[in-house]
Amino acid sequence: MSFDFKRVLKVERNLSVKEKQYRLYAGVVMILISVFTASIALLVFGVFCVVEFYLSWCPICSGLNRNTYENS
Repeated sequence: MSFDFKRVLKVERNLSVKEKQYRLYAGVVMILISVFTASIALLVFGVFCVVEFYLSWCPICSGLNRNTYENS
């Protein structure tokens, strides 16, 4: 499995509904923990996860050519 850097910039839906929910929950938890611990890294990763939820797109999955999105 190789990583394709050109596909990382191509924004297309590649996350399933379940993966989106996991990313939203993980992002909110990371943001809440970062507020109490004053951790900038957790805040950045939490916001990144929430943005992935709203876009239904993960750049790492795009680079790995992984797509679990279902057209409903």
